[in-house]
Amino acid sequence: MNDSYASVEPSRSEVDALSGATLIEFGAPWCGICKAVQPLLAKALADVPPLRHLKIEDGSGRPLGRSFGIKLWPTLIFMRDGKELSRLVRPDSTDAIRRELEALVRSAH
Repeated sequence: MNDSYASVEPSRSEVDALSGATLIEFGAPWCGICKAVQPLLAKALADVPPLRHLKIEDGSGRPLGRSFGIKLWPTLIFMRDGKELSRLVRPDSTDAIRRELEALVRSAH
């Protein structure tokens, strides 16, 4: 699990070209809800095989977040081979995150 938000974001074309399972987490380091989700996310990620986790600092005018239509933080985007499979906005339980991660891992088979 990535602990800090990347302030330099990849382009949408770079994200769309990623192969395999990817979790993109949009948020901000000062966001209280984002901070509250971190232990839930860490626990859920510990229960699944390792996967790419991009933790992107979002904000006004940030092109990657806008391309995904991000409105609230944190938003988790679950992708396989550059395609969005699902998303969770402001998840409030480890189980909800784990279910989406397990579905993402299963989609490889």
